[in-house]
Amino acid sequence: MENNLGLVVQKRALMQPEQEALVDLGSGRRFTYRELNARCNRLAHALVGGGLASGDRVATLLMNGAPFVEMFFGAAKVGGVVVPLNWRLVADELSFILTDSGSETLVFGSEFVDVVKDLHGRGAEGTKVKRWIHVGDAAERPDFAEGYEEVLAASSDEDPELGARDDDLLYIMYTSGTTGLPKGVMHSHNTTLWGSITALITADIQYKDRYLIALPLFHVGALNPLLTTLHRGGGAVIMPAFDPTRIWELFSEENITVTLAVPAMLNFMLSTYDSSKHDISKLRWIMSGAAPVPVTLIEKYAGMGIDVVQVYGLTETCGPACLISPDDAVARAGSTGKAFFHTDVKVVDGDGHEIAAGETGEVLVRAPHVMLGYWNRPDATEESIVDGWFHTGDVAMVDADGYVYIQDRIKDMIISGGENVYPAEIENVISGMEGVREVAVIGMPSEKWGESPLAVVVKADDSISDGDVLDYCQGKLAPFKLLKAAVFIDEIPRNPTGKVLKRVLREQFPGPAAQ
Repeated sequence: MENNLGLVVQKRALMQPEQEALVDLGSGRRFTYRELNARCNRLAHALVGGGLASGDRVATLLMNGAPFVEMFFGAAKVGGVVVPLNWRLVADELSFILTDSGSETLVFGSEFVDVVKDLHGRGAEGTKVKRWIHVGDAAERPDFAEGYEEVLAASSDEDPELGARDDDLLYIMYTSGTTGLPKGVMHSHNTTLWGSITALITADIQYKDRYLIALPLFHVGALNPLLTTLHRGGGAVIMPAFDPTRIWELFSEENITVTLAVPAMLNFMLSTYDSSKHDISKLRWIMSGAAPVPVTLIEKYAGMGIDVVQVYGLTETCGPACLISPDDAVARAGSTGKAFFHTDVKVVDGDGHEIAAGETGEVLVRAPHVMLGYWNRPDATEESIVDGWFHTGDVAMVDADGYVYIQDRIKDMIISGGENVYPAEIENVISGMEGVREVAVIGMPSEKWGESPLAVVVKADDSISDGDVLDYCQGKLAPFKLLKAAVFIDEIPRNPTGKVLKRVLREQFPGPAAQ
């Protein structure tokens, strides 16, 4: 049998046609597997009718909802390569990704009309997009765009001829690189299918589960749960955006059994929980990842009768790497567990030898769900995948029983509210400011966001202020990457080879960050 991710919905439509597959809370629409598959088919035919060939890239700039799901599975069926765009990015950042990926079709929501008009106005220098499809009210539609529902209505709902399979490329998900330039992580139909299989075999995901997806679907942390839920025959309930008050109500209204929330979300949710009015009796567990989950947070939720199970994963592994079982979540609080079932994980020292219990080293992952590589970046691919093992750049300790505890990051990545923020990208922006001689960006602990960026600046002009630095970054970086503070020093500490000693800076500016 040939693997194509579009068959996940198509097969379920055959097996359980009238079972609810998807709830789009933004629009209020509900879809059975039969209805969802039919709409995916219409989208697939529309793409082919517009000239899409197998391997062509199709970008999405959409809030969570049915159109994203239809795009992903519809494009998958006919060989389109989906490029999910982070809607928190600004126009310059989106332009780079669209150009780098060579996307010629962009499906976008009304929320992003202004930035799309900006991109369209840049012409061929800004993007290679030739077909613009708008999701939303026709009154808000730019004159250069087609209407999404009109495009679907004019197409067939019959299952199309498959245009890709197995090791063919399925999606490219961009993640910031340590050099500041985003890198496109490539996943095939096979790597994505294996990402779902290893999750289903390892995690407690059941037939007819109701999975609430509150993270953005441009993240693998939401995309993998969507795939596993539909693969298993459950119902995906999708929030357009995270709401810490509404989420408790949805647990009851939609009979939610499982969900995923990053630590920052769990913190926000604590302040809105009311045991007298929130029914969480159907909720079995909450998976949490993107950053180590504080032990105190796990204990607080355990006191509410909710198991928080810590997961460790990466875009490059299609999500899964390690997972703690519900049985161990409290007893081993702080651990991310052991490797997923169809996944190998080891922690090694600088010479590549596995460490002894209690020591720390770099986490390596080997699995059939590890990425194909980085789009147009063979150098970065060769550096990160060695002898079949993906080098994560993360530091962990392993205890005597084999449980993994993520400690830190070799790379200087900051995780703020579940989003990856790379200091080099912010440093590149600030370096272009008049009056700045040098800059180094570090993460400071933040009670609200987990971490927040701090710029440590050496002045070239004594007149500049911390407010000037913060203002300079506005519009040049996505909001979640923006600084919370800037400080000034006379000299940035470096080692003999000239590398910035960020450890010293973290000791000098321990935080916490301003909220």
